[in-house]
Amino acid sequence: MQLLIKNVRINDGLTEQKPVDILIKDGIIAGVAPDLTADAEVWDTGGACVSPGWFDIGVQVCDPGHEHREDIQSALNAAAAGGFTGIACFANTSPAIHSKSEVLYVRNKAQLCNSPVELHPVGAVSQNCDGKDLAELIDMHHAGAVAFADGYRAVQDAGLLLRALQYAHAFDGLIMNRPHHKTVAAGGQMHEGIMSTSLGLRGIPALAEELMVQRDISLLEYSGGRLHIHLISTAKSAEMIRNARSRGLAVTCSVAAANLCFSDEMMADFDSNWKVMPPLRAGSDVEALRNAVLDGTIDLICSNHTPWHEEAKNLEFPYAEFGMTGLETAFSLCLAHSDIPVELLIRKFALAPRNILGLPVPAIKKGEKANLTVFDPEATWKYTHTESRSANSPFFGMEMKGKVLGIVNQNRTFRQ
Repeated sequence: MQLLIKNVRINDGLTEQKPVDILIKDGIIAGVAPDLTADAEVWDTGGACVSPGWFDIGVQVCDPGHEHREDIQSALNAAAAGGFTGIACFANTSPAIHSKSEVLYVRNKAQLCNSPVELHPVGAVSQNCDGKDLAELIDMHHAGAVAFADGYRAVQDAGLLLRALQYAHAFDGLIMNRPHHKTVAAGGQMHEGIMSTSLGLRGIPALAEELMVQRDISLLEYSGGRLHIHLISTAKSAEMIRNARSRGLAVTCSVAAANLCFSDEMMADFDSNWKVMPPLRAGSDVEALRNAVLDGTIDLICSNHTPWHEEAKNLEFPYAEFGMTGLETAFSLCLAHSDIPVELLIRKFALAPRNILGLPVPAIKKGEKANLTVFDPEATWKYTHTESRSANSPFFGMEMKGKVLGIVNQNRTFRQ
C-alpha cells in the first residue's frame, strides 16, 4: 500500500494540529508534513481529522455458533464503518471461548478476513460462561486472549471471581465483570423509577448493579490483581469506583455510549430497540456518568454492540432480548449527545482501551505503524445502512453528527 492522505488535522487526544499530509508506505508512516508529494494513491480529506485508530471492548461477535446474528466478517465490517481499527470480542459463543482452541479459532478466522480491523479475543472466566468452574485462563493467555470475562453473563459466584483474580494476578491478567446481580434484578425490564412505574414495567433497581460493584471492589482489595468493571450505569457505581481508586486499587471501568447519551425516558414508546443491558437510567445518572468521564473515573467508552435477529427483538417489550447494535454509531452519538470534547473522546475511544489491555498504542509519526481513524467531527450523516448482520438499532433514519471517513491499519484501508 502506497497512500498519501492530504489535508488532514492530527488529533492525538491532546491537541488538534494544523493540516498536514501523511504518507504511508507498506503500512508504515513514511512522512508527516505539509505539502508532501509521492507516487501514491491520494486521499484528500478536505481538512478532516485523523486520530490513532479507535478500539472497542466487549463486542458480541457471535461466531462460532450464532452466525445468524453476527459473524466475524460482518463484525469487522461494522467496526470499520464505525471507525474502529481494533475490537475485543466477548466469549458468549457456542462453544464459548473458554480454552486455547476457541481463542485460536477466532484469531485465525479474523486473519482470513483480510480486514483492516484487528480482533482480540476475551477469554471466558468460567467454563461455558456458566459461572461454575474456572476456565483455562493461562492457556488462553498464552494463545492470545487479552483479558477474561463471562461477557454479558455477570459472574454471580464471589468465590469464583476471587479465584479468577488470584489466578490471573500471577501473570498480570485482567479480569472483567459486568456488575449485575441477577436475583436482585430478576424479571426487570428497564430501570426502576418513575418511568418504569408509569409504563407498568418491572424495574431493574440501581441496587442490582451497585451491590456487584461493591462486592467486586472488596474482592479486588482482598486478592490484588487487576479488575475492569464493564459498563457501569449509575451515579453511585461511579462514586464507589472513584473511592476505590483513591485507595490505590487497580480498578478500571467503562460505560456504554447509549447510557452516556440517553435516559430511560427513551422507553416511553415501548420500542424494544431501546431495551439494553445495563438499562438506560435516570437523567441524574446520565449526568453523573458524563462527569465521571470528564474527571477520569470512567476510563473508556464502549459501543456495547449486541446484535440480535429480527425474531428476538421485534416482539412485545417484555419478551424482547436486551441489546442493540452500536459499532457504527457509538462515536457519533457521544459527539452529538454527551457534550464531551472531541479530544477527550479520542482518549476514551483510542488510547485508554489499549492501555488497559496492554496493547501497543498507535502514534502518528514517521516510522510508526499506520493505525489511523479519519473522521470529520462537523459533518452530518444519516444512519440508513448497516454492515452488521443484525439491525436492532433505534437510530436508523436519525441524523448523526461526526462522520467516519475511513480507517487505515494492517497495511489495508477502508473508506466510506
